Amino acid sequence: TKFSSSSSKGTSPMNQNTNSAIEDTASVGNLEGLTAHDALTEILRTGAQKMLMAAIDREVSDYINDRIDLVDENGRRLVVRNGSLPERDILTGIGPIAVTQPRVRDKRSPVDREVFTSSVLPRYLRKTKSIEELIPWLYLKGISTNDFPEALQSLLGVDAKGLSASTVTRLKAVWEEEYAEWSKRSLAGKRYVYLWADGIHSNVRFNDNEGRMDDEKRQCLLVLMGAKADGTKELVAVVDGHRESELSWKEVLLSLKARGLMHSPELAIGDGALGFWKALDQVFPGTRVQRCTVHKTANVLNKLPKSIQPQAKRMLNEIWKAPTKAEANKAFDLFEKTFSAKYAESVKCLSKDRDVLLTFFDFPADNWCHIHTTNPIESTFSTIRLRHRKTKGNGSAKASLTMMFKLAQSASRGWRKLRGHHHLPDLVQGVKFIDGVNEHHLREEDLKSSQINTIQTEIVA
Repeated sequence: TKFSSSSSKGTSPMNQNTNSAIEDTASVGNLEGLTAHDALTEILRTGAQKMLMAAIDREVSDYINDRIDLVDENGRRLVVRNGSLPERDILTGIGPIAVTQPRVRDKRSPVDREVFTSSVLPRYLRKTKSIEELIPWLYLKGISTNDFPEALQSLLGVDAKGLSASTVTRLKAVWEEEYAEWSKRSLAGKRYVYLWADGIHSNVRFNDNEGRMDDEKRQCLLVLMGAKADGTKELVAVVDGHRESELSWKEVLLSLKARGLMHSPELAIGDGALGFWKALDQVFPGTRVQRCTVHKTANVLNKLPKSIQPQAKRMLNEIWKAPTKAEANKAFDLFEKTFSAKYAESVKCLSKDRDVLLTFFDFPADNWCHIHTTNPIESTFSTIRLRHRKTKGNGSAKASLTMMFKLAQSASRGWRKLRGHHHLPDLVQGVKFIDGVNEHHLREEDLKSSQINTIQTEIVA
């Protein structure tokens, strides 16, 4: 089917190219014998190919037109098209797409000559980012290196190429280099207002025969995530640790300092693992402590009969969701009185960390939902942490660490800023918060209230 010339009159070149792509998908070879799914995939692939070619062609045209004034002594252009580069296949989520990029020739002297580099189709690109992010997921899910071609053909079609076992092995080596560089990056000038810490235990892709004791055969990743003063979260450290020991955590924190992290975080959030808190007190003694309320709730409930747990959970939530620290302490007292007689161990588990469980009340109320749990880390690594069954052909700890780093790096692109991040600069400046409210605002409100009372008294008088 072809559109009449009047139908495309007045449309932009890009829209015309898009229309052309849609027209051409109507005649995608012979679709007989294909299933409805295969035919749809082929139509989508052909349409994507046409639109990609149109975008590249437009980019080249714009590049050349921007240099239209560059001419020689005879008035001939110095930057022109010069045929096409060899065709190459780009592996995408809908299968391979063959593309051809126009070649640009710059006839100026070598000193002034520019090399055209497409932003749409970078040099040497063979697969889209989504495919690269798919590989660590498949690897961690138990797909062996040799099974990658078959697995990816099932996902991307039988024509999928470029992801053989050797290719995957090379990619793993590249990722290991990326992780090595990332773990040594400079932190000079960085300042984290909040720091979340957690130990992620996993059996995924782990080799038990690396000189570890029986109780150390589960890999333990020490993970740190930070929030900067502008509210953005970022992965700070992912390290293969010796369980969650004080020595392992101290090594991680000292590494941060050695790489330029000179300012102590305002608040550190973590579970009850004593190793981290001991190490934190030695490396960043000025950082305040907040124990994860989710972990504490689980620990307290585990010491109660199942019949009592729903009631206890409601009472614990009343502590964490109290509007003020005073109300939280009242709810705390009520819990202790309710359960101390029969369930002393449960009450003791809760009471011993009373102060550090309520630290978040001294920080902005808008941040409370982020800082009383280690959920930012838990949610990122949940898929890995819930995987308890060992995969066949376990790889090395280094390979597992690298894959988890890539997964976290991929997930970080979707992280949002903290709610109420506009309060964080105040924290950095040393402003105090009382029950989540800026102390300066409280003083202003008290002053206004005092003035109103004075005026009312004078009127009555």
